[in-house]
Order: sequence, then C-alpha cells, then structure tokens
Amino acid sequence: MTSHITDTHQGPRRHCADVGSTVPHGAERAAPWADKLWTAVRAGDEYSAVDVVNDALRAALEPEAVLLDVVGAVQRKVGTEWAAGRMSVADEHVATAINERVIAALPTSRPAEPRCRVTVACVDQEWHALPARLVAETLRLRGCRVDYLGAQVPTAHLISHIHRTGPDAVCLSSSLPTRLPLAHTAITAVQATGTPVMAGGLAFGADGRYARMLGADAWAPDARAAADRLTSGPLPRPSAAHQTIDDLPHLGDQEYTMVAKSSTRLVRDTYQRLEQRFPPMAQYSDEQREHTAEDLAHIVDFLTAALYVDAPEIFTDFLSWTADVLTARGVPARSLVPGLDLLEEQLRDFPRVGRFIDAGRAALAPRS
Repeated sequence: MTSHITDTHQGPRRHCADVGSTVPHGAERAAPWADKLWTAVRAGDEYSAVDVVNDALRAALEPEAVLLDVVGAVQRKVGTEWAAGRMSVADEHVATAINERVIAALPTSRPAEPRCRVTVACVDQEWHALPARLVAETLRLRGCRVDYLGAQVPTAHLISHIHRTGPDAVCLSSSLPTRLPLAHTAITAVQATGTPVMAGGLAFGADGRYARMLGADAWAPDARAAADRLTSGPLPRPSAAHQTIDDLPHLGDQEYTMVAKSSTRLVRDTYQRLEQRFPPMAQYSDEQREHTAEDLAHIVDFLTAALYVDAPEIFTDFLSWTADVLTARGVPARSLVPGLDLLEEQLRDFPRVGRFIDAGRAALAPRS
C-alpha cells in the first residue's frame, strides 16, 4: 500500500488545479501566453516567466486574463502533471513559487474610492494558498481594498484582524475537505462578529454544497465569480441567530468525534496489522513504509471529514483519486483494500463508518 502520493509538508496534493476560472474567459487569446509561461515554469526560469507576463500585458491582454487565464491555466496544468507522475513534489513547489512570483510582478494601483474592503484568508491548516491569492488579486484589479492573510490562518487571529479592520466581507478558502471542520469553526466565528462569509475552494464541493451546509453566506466556484458577486453589492449581514458549530444533526451519533479522537491510534494499529494482512509489505523499503503510514493517515483524515458532513463521496472520491494516482505510478489499486478492511474491523461498532468503508471498497472495485 505504498503510493508516494503525499507531500509531507502539505498533505495530498489533490487540489493544485483549484485555481483560476472554471470556464476561462478569453481562453483562446490567452492560450499562447499560457503555453509560453508553462515552458518557462517547467524550466524553472522565473525571469522568463515574468517576461512572458510583461509581454502579454504589452500585447494588450487584460491583467485579469493574465492572472486567471494564463497563470491560473498554468497552475491547473501543474496539478494535472503532478498527479500523472510527470512532475515531482519539488518540481511542483518550484512551479508554484514561480507563479507566485509572476503574480507579484503584475501591476497594481491604489483605488481612490475602494468599491469594498474584503479580507481573504485560508482556513486554519490549509496550505494551498494560490487559489485565495488569485481571488485577492482579482478583487484588487476590480478596485477593492483587500487584506490578504495567506495560508493557514488560525481562527482567533482572523477574528482579531476583523475587529481591527472591519471588512465588508471575509472570503475563506479551502482546497482539502479534511479542513471542513475547521472551516465550520471559522465561518461561525466570523459571522459572530456580524461579518458575512463567502466560501470558496474545492473543499466546499464543486457546487458549494458544503459551504451551504456549514452556513456560509455565499459561495463562489472561482475567482471571477467571487469578484463578480462581491463587487455587485454587499453580502447580507448574518443574522443574530447564525448557525452554531454543533448544529449538524448527524453529529449526534458521535461517530465523527470518536474517530477524530482516536485517529492516531487507528493509523498506528492499522499499520501494524497491515504487515500481517498484506504480505508484500515485508519487501518494502524504509521509504515505502513511511509513505504507507502517511497514506493511512490521509485515508483516516478523509474518512473523518466525510463523517463530519455526512458525505461518503468525500471519502470515495479521495480513494478513487488515490487509486488512479497509484495506477499511474505502477502501484496496484488493490493495495488500498486491506487497509480499509482493517479500519472497518476496528470500527465495527460505528454504522456510518461501515457504510462509508463499504462505499469506498465499491469505488475501488473497478480499479482493482
């Protein structure tokens, strides 16, 4: 069950493609510039990358199109190439850093009369900051005053910032569903200050279903949609009776709480038992064993997140994606099944867990 799919700094890199626009505007005109930027990024040449962007601007490509249809398109390709095993973790980090440098090189101007003031932040423990950065820069281009707080912002620090600055809205970004419980805490805390929350990022579902479930005041599928909504008028202020963090009826069965509290033990015990259940582990190198332990931890994390929002598809989608990555890298998808069996044995008294694991095995069946 070794996948080499993880980045120990940021977790599974499933969501590198969560940037830019779902349906790029002016993509035909931007495409040649995106190709040139990709060449520079793949070569690790940040100077050429900045030159590409400057040349695109001189060719009268709108700054927003450069931001979302050139830089955003390249970052989506970075995610695709990484998942296919054609880029290493180091290559992906270099590419993302160059794209960050390119964004910083785009011209900005201070609006005389800001259209709105918005705080943009990633939820606590969310390291994938580029999607939030694109939202922040798009809002700046639209004439808003933006406080961009970056990656993994602790909720307490976010609330302190809101009290100090009084934004019209807060945009919360999360790419990994495993951050949904923390996102819920942040949404509720921000709303308690009287400030509306817009949620965005793949963690909230392709249609925003988890943003609505967790009580966000608005959701946007991409940076353009977020800017369109926030510049069209103020978001409604949250009511005094805003949702509390324990207002999800399915949490009454305590399965989420019990699994979350025992996650470290579950990973440890599953790993130890897997050595007897999955004979190929006897031939694993130390590095392969380390990756196997990491993969088990991610499986438990996604199971826990799925329990929080009562959405087995969070768990099954992650398993299916992991199986595809494993297959692309020459590791059989069936290597995931013994770990699921062992988890189920340890959690046999939890009916929802059992249903979710059954769904996970069914999702893996066509790939095994």
